[in-house]
Amino acid sequence: MSKRRSLITLAAILATSILNSATHAEQKRPNVVLIVADDLGWKDLSVQGSTFYESPNLDRLANSGARFTNGYASCQVCSPSRASLMTGQSPVRLGITDWIGAPEEDEWKRNTAMLPPTYKHELPHERTTIAEAMKEAGYATFFAGKWHLGDRESDWPEHHGFDINKGGFDRGGPPGGYFSPYQNPRLEDGPDGEYLPLRLGRETAQFIEENADQPFFATLCFYSVHGPAQTTEALWSKYRDKAEKQPQPTHRMGVEARNPIRIVQDNPIYGGMIEAMDQAVGIVMEALEKNGLSENTIVVFTSDNGGVASGDHWATSALPLRGGKGYQWEGGIRVPYFISWPGNIPAGSVSDLPAIGMDVYPTILDLAGLPARPEEHRDGISLAPALKGEKTPARPLYWHYPHYGNQGGDPVSIIREGQWKLLFFHETDNSQLYRLDEDPGERSDLSAMYPEHAQQLERKLLAWLDEMKAKMPFPNKNFDEERFQQAQKRIPGPAKERQEKAAAQILDENWKPNPSWWGSQP
Repeated sequence: MSKRRSLITLAAILATSILNSATHAEQKRPNVVLIVADDLGWKDLSVQGSTFYESPNLDRLANSGARFTNGYASCQVCSPSRASLMTGQSPVRLGITDWIGAPEEDEWKRNTAMLPPTYKHELPHERTTIAEAMKEAGYATFFAGKWHLGDRESDWPEHHGFDINKGGFDRGGPPGGYFSPYQNPRLEDGPDGEYLPLRLGRETAQFIEENADQPFFATLCFYSVHGPAQTTEALWSKYRDKAEKQPQPTHRMGVEARNPIRIVQDNPIYGGMIEAMDQAVGIVMEALEKNGLSENTIVVFTSDNGGVASGDHWATSALPLRGGKGYQWEGGIRVPYFISWPGNIPAGSVSDLPAIGMDVYPTILDLAGLPARPEEHRDGISLAPALKGEKTPARPLYWHYPHYGNQGGDPVSIIREGQWKLLFFHETDNSQLYRLDEDPGERSDLSAMYPEHAQQLERKLLAWLDEMKAKMPFPNKNFDEERFQQAQKRIPGPAKERQEKAAAQILDENWKPNPSWWGSQP
């Protein structure tokens, strides 16, 4: 063989070797599964302290990696939080400050002192979503479940970086309910009575199996445990029996500022919804294990806001936290927040570092070894250093919700810095100050005791709002103060009694939501 031919052959061998090494490196890139629950409260899982709901698969997931006890959603309602997860940006920066479809300005017909401002009704196409970033890096991308980030078909997941979309469109709840037929233009109906969370889990598992030989980014955004309140008869019966065996409360409802609020976890429908969602997570985790992908897959789990303690279906209680979905209190914004990557994140890690939805985007890029995109995830930080036990610089967290929650929340802006949390109420232009480590239930306003600290935090919050060019609520010229006060007087009386009766009714052994339980099948 000539010297020249030998060199050509050697070059070909080296080229093949480099190509094979590159392919091998590509295969070694970690997969990512992002799982987002809808309306799941901070204490709605057994690993988070619930003694009523059962969530063995999510408990295992939490214990296989890191659990952030101060995990937060970016807003107390869904669309803003979901937009933040996709972009790494604050809802106020994006302009999506309320759930898409909520009335704004003069469309708002409730008797409130202020009117909510306008907000954007779609995820901006000029933003590079986490899905688009992963796709550019060679990942196969998949979405299943709730989207609720745009009214038009051109605003749905497949137009924001997802190769496959199973069930994501403009609606915030399942239009056909939780049992097939679903009436969903992005999800084919299954057999009559098929249960939606299990279907979404199987769709995600199928995607994992079909893409096991390449890096993938799978996003499973459950419609669960959002209303309508629907579970199978078997699961309702299980949790009804469980509720009957635990000590019976004198009251299941308390009173918050604008609404009755649930103070006991014993809702058997909601318990069934949580267990079904947990079973779906188990289906996904089993698919990873079956395909030998568990140790090369990052799994992130969180919720888009707190649990529904009032309004909607009065499903759960956030105690000892105050409030729930739609509220400015910790029960409205603090949520489960887990990150697992076996062999890379120590199992059983627990962090009290405040982590928020905007952090998911930069954290995933960092853990996957992909370049940061600071021009995109401008309001989030990577949690990777904290996952390695390294010190993370302190930072304030901000929220801005210039609307009224359907559940009873107020137009409010929030700053949390260290253990201090300041609420600025736009109706009254006054602030309340709480120290969360000593008062997680936010019952003792310390603004009069620490006026200088309250003023300092308020100045910082107002400066941030100014920087963000935040839209503000404005006075309602049709507000009727007398009618408002009359309605307030009914809350601890007839309104509370009505909800007490409804909460007790679904525990009756003869209770049925309809003659066929929606045609449900396990």
